[in-house]
Amino acid sequence: MINKFNIILLCFFSVFIVSNCQESVNPPAPFGPLPTQKQIDWHDMGFYAFIHFSLNTFTNKEWGYGDESPELFNPTALDTRQWARIVKEAGMKGIILTVKHHDGFCLWPSKYTDRSVKNSPWKNGNGDVVKELAEACKEYGLKLGIYLSPWDRNHSGYGKPEYVTYFRNQLNELLTNYGDVFEMWFDGANGGDGYYGGANETRKINTLKYYNWEETYKLIYKTSPNTLVWGIGPSEARWIGNEEGYANKTNWCLLRQEDDLNGKVHYTEYMSGHEDGEKWVPGEADVSIRPGWFYHEIEDDLVHPIDDMVDFYYKSIGRNANLILNIPPDKRGLINEHDEERLKEFAKVIKADFKTELLAGTKVSANNVRGGSDTYNAKYVIDGNKNTYWATDDDVKSASITFEFDKPTPINRILLQEYIKLGQRIKAFHVEAKINGKWQTIANETTIGYKRILRVKRVVAQALRINFTDSKACIVISKIEAYNAPASVRLPIIQRDKKGLVTITAQENDRIYYTTDGSEPSVNSTRYEKPFIFSKAVKIKAIARNTNENINSGVRTAKYGESKEKWTIVSATSGDLKLAESVIDGNPSTCWSFGGETDKLPQAIIIDMGDLIDINGFTYTPQQVGNNLNLVSNYEFYTSIDNIKWTKRSDGEFSNIKNNPIEQVKIFNSTKARYLRFVAKSGVDLGQTISIGEIGVIENSK
Repeated sequence: MINKFNIILLCFFSVFIVSNCQESVNPPAPFGPLPTQKQIDWHDMGFYAFIHFSLNTFTNKEWGYGDESPELFNPTALDTRQWARIVKEAGMKGIILTVKHHDGFCLWPSKYTDRSVKNSPWKNGNGDVVKELAEACKEYGLKLGIYLSPWDRNHSGYGKPEYVTYFRNQLNELLTNYGDVFEMWFDGANGGDGYYGGANETRKINTLKYYNWEETYKLIYKTSPNTLVWGIGPSEARWIGNEEGYANKTNWCLLRQEDDLNGKVHYTEYMSGHEDGEKWVPGEADVSIRPGWFYHEIEDDLVHPIDDMVDFYYKSIGRNANLILNIPPDKRGLINEHDEERLKEFAKVIKADFKTELLAGTKVSANNVRGGSDTYNAKYVIDGNKNTYWATDDDVKSASITFEFDKPTPINRILLQEYIKLGQRIKAFHVEAKINGKWQTIANETTIGYKRILRVKRVVAQALRINFTDSKACIVISKIEAYNAPASVRLPIIQRDKKGLVTITAQENDRIYYTTDGSEPSVNSTRYEKPFIFSKAVKIKAIARNTNENINSGVRTAKYGESKEKWTIVSATSGDLKLAESVIDGNPSTCWSFGGETDKLPQAIIIDMGDLIDINGFTYTPQQVGNNLNLVSNYEFYTSIDNIKWTKRSDGEFSNIKNNPIEQVKIFNSTKARYLRFVAKSGVDLGQTISIGEIGVIENSK
């Protein structure tokens, strides 16, 4: 007969056996390509700054040609501590500095060239921007990164073996003299025209072979093993394929790198990566806070509005990519007030969006837990520990996890993370919210990776359920969070056509208020009711107001010269003149293409502005829609008062237009003109067909 003691002993051993069986459940096996610890640390960085600051800042260029004098570099109040403070306050974790751009000027006193700060008036040639920034980063708890352009439009040996030695010598200087470098950034722009020590010629190279990247990488890893290398060659992180700050919704950390190194991968594929990639090469989204990468005073009114800034964040970090945001210091050597103000505004929004996490106190359950073990319980997605996770059985590639609230809770943000040390797995999932007792789908998505953040319409949920419907292997999730971000109002959109008709639009039911005198708009300003004519030069500012939430949008600013009502097309060397009217219709979304196999470049167009106008620059906006934008790379621009005698006002290149096809602004000395002649000398990638979305002028301020 079994006595009470034996029963107790039997129960004890049963619990012991069950407990040990549960704890002996094997962890999920790694699947597919895996990140190194260096890459995991890089993922954790998430958001950091780019600083473009060099001779281009003082020459008002995007790409220097290589013949600019080092004596032009003379910031009057350079303060890298100001840069670091602003970056830190904006929530960024590091700074990558362009220590040498394509013109070859070095921000540190390199012993291998005279083209550096040591031959500039700044600090009588005794300054070192890299050293000062390294010290500022250390003070503010930021990590330092380095951008070193492989291309050098100044160096006489570029394209020859001796330049590669020079390039590596400078790499060694940078990696040994300034402390830890978290990322080495190599631009993909390589080879083309330049000064080259006075040669003034075009030099072409094979980007993948010339630098012998494998040997160059070995040098980096030997000198600085914790440095992650970004860009060309067998890199550890990839360009996202655009300079607009976004990744695709489907975004794998994987890349077919062998194909990429053999030139078989188009750069547009970087936006999504490759589901079948054989290497872990995650994406980094880059964008500038302004249209250009270097500071230009004319862009002070063109700092990206708050809506754009928030979109950059959610469409990069929220789509499994890191975000590097460029903030170019001005000629003083300071981050400009316009940029600083926008960064403060941005940081405030992001902080408010993620102020209170809502799932930590919920009842969480899953329909499958690996081996029934507590080690892989669903509760670990809300424990705040990035090293714990919920996992399913090996044969379970679709499962659900549910969070039950104590009371109905408003939600409009959902954050998810995979445990990427074991690989990226999730291919598809959708989110449901239980609203008034019924489950409703509020999001359908694909990949997750390191981090995915969903912006959804606000719902008041009794419960939240995430259904993982397709995975490469068993499901491994380390974190799920939910938030209720404050309501916001999208900026209104301002447009003006050729005749001066101004149209302002906003989201449905939002009211619009505007000013035309440059003052800040408020609910006491003029309310927009219908399109109106404003033909004179004007700066229009507008806000949208959501009357249900009683909140305003940020301020949208649009600056126009006199309308183009009197503008006409006089002639063009090819193409249909009627179609050419689109380049002066005030709408950059319409465009005119001309040239081609039968009409070789250069091609020109002549415009009559109708009146004599005092101008000091012009703008060229390329085609904005489509995959092949037919971009102009080199141009000439002339003015005339009588369409007989012409004066060249500007010529050269639209630097970086291939990667950043935005409005191009060129400034020249003030002149009076009635007629304009724009000459397209060559197209990007030697294209013979070119496009013009819009031609405009910069009028002198009165």
